[in-house]
Amino acid sequence: MATPPDSTKISLRQHLRAHVEARWPQISSLEFRYRGAFAYVDAQLQDGTAQPLIRLRYGGSARHWGFGLYLASSGRYENQILPSGFPTGSPEEALDCACYLYLDH
Repeated sequence: MATPPDSTKISLRQHLRAHVEARWPQISSLEFRYRGAFAYVDAQLQDGTAQPLIRLRYGGSARHWGFGLYLASSGRYENQILPSGFPTGSPEEALDCACYLYLDH
């Protein structure tokens, strides 16, 4: 699997932070960490709680990523199909999926 270049990592952070600012007021900030082809995204909530959300899998495109959802019941990330029905999609779509699950909308 390909590792995302630094420019893609920067773009991912910018796009998801802008999306959170426009859509998810419960989130005060996002934290990113990377391991190989994966980008892990956690939310820092307004009440100070840290919430793991998603694992994105880079496949060579900055706009289409595989998606793993953090499952609190197991403490693990599991691959998912996005609401669109596709196994890959935009990082914003993956983030929204997790936020609908874990945050009051």
